[in-house]
Amino acid sequence: MSKQSVLFLCAHNAARSQMAEALLRKHAGDRFDVVSAGLEPTTIHPLTTRVLNEVGVDVSGHLAKGLDGLMGKKSFQLAIIVCERTQKNCPHIFPFALQRLDWPFEDPAEAQGTEEEQLQKFRDVRDQIEARILEWLKTQQAVQ
Repeated sequence: MSKQSVLFLCAHNAARSQMAEALLRKHAGDRFDVVSAGLEPTTIHPLTTRVLNEVGVDVSGHLAKGLDGLMGKKSFQLAIIVCERTQKNCPHIFPFALQRLDWPFEDPAEAQGTEEEQLQKFRDVRDQIEARILEWLKTQQAVQ
């Protein structure tokens, strides 16, 4: 049985989409071929790496990737948009992706305050993404 291919897409591929990719791999990497990308990729935010390490996920070798590097080279069964900005600016993705889901999460990289307050925002978003992935995985098992 081949793995279902999933793309997580956000604005910069610096936080939310990286978290989503890493967490889906952690929970169901044996069932899904997972990639993340950004419309305007930058670099992975250091707090993204830190909060993923806290839950046993190492993304130290990962780089922020752009959608343009994937278009026409790979197709996906599912594209999951994890930020509102990308929802609004997302290019037409069919037939690049057969299905699209919108799971907007607040951008933790925009958090203000002390380092600890910013870190807590990254943890909160990580936990929200993980909860959404686990909920979605239950529906995927019910379909199979």
